[in-house]
Amino acid sequence: MIPTSAPPPQEIARLTARMLLEIKAVHFNAAEPFTFASGFQAPTYIDCRKLISYPRIRATLMDFLTVTVMRNAGLEAFDNVAGGETAGIPFAALMAERMALPMTYIRKKPKGYGRNARIEGVMSEGQRVLLVEDLTTDGGSKLSFVDAIRETGAACGHTAVIFYYGIFPETEKTLGDHGIALHHLCTWWDVLAEARAQGAFDAATLTGVEAFLNDPRGWRAAQPNG
Repeated sequence: MIPTSAPPPQEIARLTARMLLEIKAVHFNAAEPFTFASGFQAPTYIDCRKLISYPRIRATLMDFLTVTVMRNAGLEAFDNVAGGETAGIPFAALMAERMALPMTYIRKKPKGYGRNARIEGVMSEGQRVLLVEDLTTDGGSKLSFVDAIRETGAACGHTAVIFYYGIFPETEKTLGDHGIALHHLCTWWDVLAEARAQGAFDAATLTGVEAFLNDPRGWRAAQPNG
């Protein structure tokens, strides 16, 4: 069923942050930062994949994301919904069902055998494709997926994510220069505000997280092994 109504964007952001905190998808630790595969350190970590195990929250957020995209891009703006491997696949399927559209998914790289395909499912030349993933940090990983879509002759000018870091100022320019509009539900700033409202973490942790959000690269450089 296609959702046609939802709260205003600011309330969607607050409720999304609240739900992410409720299922403990949000992790803050200023004393012992998390280290990512890239080597980047941060006192924040979010696990949007947990959402697939919470049906009521999952359904609510997929309604929110579908309405957000349709509000921003239009009700008839897309012909196909594509998920990025792997975290984007379930969310793309859920959105495709709501939007009554075909669903496909994109591999990070060709599988190396058989058809050696990057696109799974049916994507046709001229189709307008919405790329769906769980989150975006600096937007870099989206470019490869979008290029794979465009190589089929389809068009891709929009990507939708549940969570957008919102702390790297170049992100939206990087995507915009590649002809991609970003749609999201909430950012680290929304999560921090809701965590404060709930008292979900101690004051020292929240202060440390805020310092990181204000200057992530400076915060990292100040770490002992930065």
